[in-house]
Amino acid sequence: MAAHEENQRVPLSDVLPPLVFGTATFNYQYNPDPYELDTTGLVKKALEFGIRAFDTSPYYGPSEEILGAALDTDFVHENFPRDGFFLITKCGRVASDEFDYSKEWIYGSIQRSLERLKTAYLDLVYCHDVEFVSEDEVMEAIRELRRIRDEEGTIRYIGISGYPLPVLCSIAKRVLRETGEPLDAVMSYANFTLQNQLLASTGIHELKEAGVDVVPNASPLGMGLLRREGVPVGSMGNWHPSSNELRTAVKRASDFCDRHDEKLEVIAIRYALESWLTIGASVGSRGDPASGVPWKRESNMQVGGRRLGVSVMGVSKASELEKTMQVWRSILDGLENGAETARLAGRWKRDHEWSLNRQKAIQILADGIQEHLDEYLDFVWESPPKNFINKRAKQQNGQRPEEAPWMTPAASPQPDEIPYPDSTLPLR
Repeated sequence: MAAHEENQRVPLSDVLPPLVFGTATFNYQYNPDPYELDTTGLVKKALEFGIRAFDTSPYYGPSEEILGAALDTDFVHENFPRDGFFLITKCGRVASDEFDYSKEWIYGSIQRSLERLKTAYLDLVYCHDVEFVSEDEVMEAIRELRRIRDEEGTIRYIGISGYPLPVLCSIAKRVLRETGEPLDAVMSYANFTLQNQLLASTGIHELKEAGVDVVPNASPLGMGLLRREGVPVGSMGNWHPSSNELRTAVKRASDFCDRHDEKLEVIAIRYALESWLTIGASVGSRGDPASGVPWKRESNMQVGGRRLGVSVMGVSKASELEKTMQVWRSILDGLENGAETARLAGRWKRDHEWSLNRQKAIQILADGIQEHLDEYLDFVWESPPKNFINKRAKQQNGQRPEEAPWMTPAASPQPDEIPYPDSTLPLR
């Protein structure tokens, strides 16, 4: 039996790590020149920290190429076999206003991703931002991805990603209804945050009805909305789809945090990561939890053995990665067996107790933030925007250009760059 066929017997939820490193930050939207970043050092450090999953996309500009080069080093080859980490990418989105879900483009996209990532196979492939095309187009892409999986073995698991939950749920149900096989994963972004919890209140139930195995939660800051400094405004201009009224409500919530010597983004990130571990557990995974036991392939039996909700986070620098992992490991210290996990990882024997107390404080502050957000709780913006036209759909001659050289304004799931305080104290 082919290796990929044997692998398909294993549910994604048994092997996907609950913390995924998002590499949309290896792109011009987040950095003036991503090639100037020490991405090789960042990926090396992530692997040393125990991170075992990386998420990218052809739409994220040079991200695939940069990630592939960072993983193609002697250090990685000597210490981390290919089956020891997950490579996740996407297909179908070409530019902000160009989508191609045809089987011909999907096949070519997968071949290019394999080449850029310097790998013989992709662990998980999403159809990228499915709300911008018709359901029929998505179905064509899903069938082609499954053909590649079954006949060529270069894909292990298949899913969809996007923003509007009704669209994600409708497509997931149609896939099950028409093919008899559910999607392995549906990645939602900005739908489980301090501002919007529709993924928990309605999304999980409907996606489980569709048989979806894993539902990763991306963008815990709502594409940068939940920050003290406000939405990110860079070289792409004021692209965030939130209204001025929603931004004003977020500013009130941020001022509330300031009065309690906290930063909105710090509370928002920890709240989303910590809450989703439990709330998203039924659509979570049992992969390596990255709890910090050095140089050891871990099992989530060390943190209680149950499924953990999966989250996607992105960073650009080693300092951001270190602080992200401090938060993550502090959260794990509060789980079952957390005291023993902290001991094995060389942390303080009372970190379990500290984590539980911090969890209570985060919940109190979260309640206050949500009181200030008030009528904007669970508010969603339109995606795609009104009058959106897929320019690619007008091309009839079959001559399809390569993907855009870098990301353009869009409502894609963007792992948020975390603006931490300058303090060097552990941020939890």
